[in-house]
Amino acid sequence: MPDYPLKFTPILKEKIWGGNKLKDILNKHSIVENLGESWEISGVAENVSVVENGDLRGTSLKKLIEEHKGKFVGEKIYEQFGDDFPLLIKFIDASTELSVQLHPNDRLAKKRHNSFGKTEMWYIMQADENAKINVGFKESINREEYLNALEANEITKLLNFEEVKKGDSFFINTGKVHAIGAGVLLAEIQQTSDITYRIYDWDRVDADGNSRELHTALAIDAIDFERKDDFKLNYEKRLNESTNIAQCQYFTTNYLPVNGKVNKDYTKTDSFVIYMCVSGRAEIATKGNVETIQQGQTILIPANIEKVHIQSKDCELLEVYIG
Repeated sequence: MPDYPLKFTPILKEKIWGGNKLKDILNKHSIVENLGESWEISGVAENVSVVENGDLRGTSLKKLIEEHKGKFVGEKIYEQFGDDFPLLIKFIDASTELSVQLHPNDRLAKKRHNSFGKTEMWYIMQADENAKINVGFKESINREEYLNALEANEITKLLNFEEVKKGDSFFINTGKVHAIGAGVLLAEIQQTSDITYRIYDWDRVDADGNSRELHTALAIDAIDFERKDDFKLNYEKRLNESTNIAQCQYFTTNYLPVNGKVNKDYTKTDSFVIYMCVSGRAEIATKGNVETIQQGQTILIPANIEKVHIQSKDCELLEVYIG
């Protein structure tokens, strides 16, 4: 059974909208120019993470779950998800706008794709001046108004844009249209799903002059047309304490700034714990095993480890688990 903090080899994704911040700011090693995503911990088929540190180096996340079951992910989590890892953890750099998109809920995703839905959240790590994101519509609309705007190539006139800065956080429910804007570097926590319905792509073409596929027909029954102010997350910042940013049935995310020493007791947490380092550097110790984590790195603590000791001169962590 793993008894130390696990790091996984990042799975790097070239994207038409990607840039260089994952390399320049988060120290991801790649020769790709348009580096858009770093999948930190993934159980997605064909993209399963592999341990990069310690005695389990080279072992896949899938194998760890199969061998250790509830002791690795948490007993209730294993009962629900079996050998499937329930979360997908990413860092994303948008040099230009991502497509305007949305994700189906669990029911639709299961029916159409035999997949989970995709509820997600974003934590803004860095944003260029005047950088914006799209979250939802300016006001509630109906199906006909949406289709008319789409046909007239005026969908952006209906969208709600929010200017962002470091530390801002957003919750993206299934069905909500959204797009990460140019100049934004963020951490993303989401359900394990790679199902996206793209509805508008800024009339963009690739190097060969080809437009990316749109999913107009699939999206129409999945869109939430109602204006809801449920996306901006407000949270406190208390040094050396975990304060909640987001909580839903799929994940809990806390903000944990550390300066000095923090001792965490997960005795009552029947879940693995993930730390995403969004700034600074820290040492994570479990059962006498110490692993360093720095900005842009991610660590997983297996569910059977109840005590974690964190030491840092100045870092910010996102603490993620289920429950």
